[in-house]
Amino acid sequence: MDNVATIFDRYEAVRHRLPSAEFSPGTTAITSLRDIADQADAFIFDAYGVLNIGESAIPGASDRLADLRKSGHQIRILSNAASYNHEGALTKFQKLAMHVRSDEIVTSRDAALAGLETGLWGCIAAPQDDLSDIPVPTRRLVDEPACYDLVDGFLFLSTEAWSVGRQETLEASLRKTPRPLIIANADLVAPREHGFSLEPGYFGHLLADQGFDDIRFFGKPYSQVYDMIEASLPGIAPDRIVMCGDTLHTDILGAAARGWKTVLVEMDGLFSGHDTSTYCNRARIYPTWTLSRI
Repeated sequence: MDNVATIFDRYEAVRHRLPSAEFSPGTTAITSLRDIADQADAFIFDAYGVLNIGESAIPGASDRLADLRKSGHQIRILSNAASYNHEGALTKFQKLAMHVRSDEIVTSRDAALAGLETGLWGCIAAPQDDLSDIPVPTRRLVDEPACYDLVDGFLFLSTEAWSVGRQETLEASLRKTPRPLIIANADLVAPREHGFSLEPGYFGHLLADQGFDDIRFFGKPYSQVYDMIEASLPGIAPDRIVMCGDTLHTDILGAAARGWKTVLVEMDGLFSGHDTSTYCNRARIYPTWTLSRI
């Protein structure tokens, strides 16, 4: 999936597995988050396409976070990145010169691990991931089919070392003995410096298309990460929370399903260089506001 139209169509094809939300047609363009600051007590930011692209910070993002804090707003980063643990997420944002606290970050990995059942879990992970934060026994899965057959469930954290052959091995093992598959990053793709990477959600939906029914998706747009965000913001009403993201089917749909307000950030993420109104109308997903960069 190397272009926006193909990615959009795939999200629409799996729409029946995503949360639902009610939308009124139309959206309002703004030039700065300052324009809506009086309508929010908390701003929630997606990472890829909003704060950074790959390993590069988006210009002005760090300053905007600092400005909002100074004005008394709560800040949270809600990321579907599951390739590294929570400390790794904090380190990444610090390297991007975004001075955030550990308790200001919620990741899909955090949510997936919070609900992990006991047993031996086969982990599909980046080679550099030491899996030390996983609270149950693990076995790293690579190429040996017998290893897939020995585990009680599968935890899909990263596609960095994934391949068509390994996907086929996973599928064969699941057909032999059905077990839960936890998709710790529900995204289909992520924007990188030179295109889009396929993410765990892409491979999870391929298996769901084939009838595997114990596939559990974590991260936007699914509810667990929003539960965690809201728990960290006691006393703040949902309609005083604003989600800033670059995708309709994850950031905007998931937040709207919670009653949050939404900002579709257009310049650097999924819809970079495209007319977002066309896709909003096709999907009937309408953000509260649109903005070039935060």
